[in-house]
Amino acid sequence: MPDGRQRLAAPEFLRSRFELASTEVVIGGQRYELLRPGNIDDLISEEEFSIDDRIPYWAECWPSSRVLAERLTAERGAGRTLLELGCGIGLVSIAAAQAGFEVLATDYYADALEFASANAERHGITDLDTRLIDWRKLPDDLGTFDVVVASDVLYEREQPPLVARVFAETLRPGGWGLITDPGRRPADAFVDECEKLGLKAECVELVDAVDAGAELVVAVFDVRR
Repeated sequence: MPDGRQRLAAPEFLRSRFELASTEVVIGGQRYELLRPGNIDDLISEEEFSIDDRIPYWAECWPSSRVLAERLTAERGAGRTLLELGCGIGLVSIAAAQAGFEVLATDYYADALEFASANAERHGITDLDTRLIDWRKLPDDLGTFDVVVASDVLYEREQPPLVARVFAETLRPGGWGLITDPGRRPADAFVDECEKLGLKAECVELVDAVDAGAELVVAVFDVRR
């Protein structure tokens, strides 16, 4: 594991395609050094945005992901499957795998999955499963999971019903979900959307966080079937 004094080498397949930077975070007492694209503007595609408003939010390590990762380190994952929706550069999935969960990290961007896999390997995880997934049309063979998690995915008005439906379709009976959000307005509708689908969602914790020097509060939502 990186200790903040020795830099880990970046994989050639990433260095050849991206200007790279890294983010260091401490989760559950463990220091992580996560590779990420150095210039997010270079990732923006006018063609992709014109098709589905696609913006590369995945390329940052957001405060909500840090709060979620911290929460999962306190869990005993052994014997339980976990699905992450929107894994980005991989912090949450890595923390979950180290807590013993059998993790499937998913994202809408193939580049995100490459960074998540590379970051997992840099931290001693060689068996992280990844899959490219569009929440609007889930694969028929995706299955259900003991735990489903997501961070900072309720940023547009259409997201709460969409994300609630994905939780409803992927949580197995008796399953448990967690979603973290930094106070975005669309998140207010998430609890109601879950209720419509037979899920119970409630805000169980408010966590103080800092993003680029600005103070904010991250809400932790517990989701149950």
